Amino acid sequence: MIAKMNKWSGWITETDPATLDNTYKTRLLTAGFKILKECEHHFQPYGYTKLYLLAESHFAIHTFPEEGKTYIELSSCVDEPFNRFMSYEQIRTDTGNKQGGNSPA
Repeated sequence: MIAKMNKWSGWITETDPATLDNTYKTRLLTAGFKILKECEHHFQPYGYTKLYLLAESHFAIHTFPEEGKTYIELSSCVDEPFNRFMSYEQIRTDTGNKQGGNSPA
C-alpha cells in the first residue's frame, strides 16, 4: 500500500470569520468530506483560526485582518472529495497551489 496525501493552500482576501466559516463548511460538505470536529479561536485584538477535523484529514483557516488576508489549507488522503472541493474552489488566491504526493506507508 502506498500512502498518498493531497494538499492545497493559498491566500485569499476575505477575513470575516462568519463568511469564511459558512463558505468553507458548505464547500467541504458539498465535496463529500465528513466533518468530525470543529475548533476555533478568536485572537485579541484581531485574528481568527478555525480547524476542521475531517474523516479524510483536515482543513484550516488562519486570518490576518491587519494585513487584509487569510491563509487556507486542505489536506486529504482521499482523492474524490479533494478533487470535488478543488473544482468548487472559485475564490481567487494570490499564491494558491495544489500538491499531491506519494510517500511510503
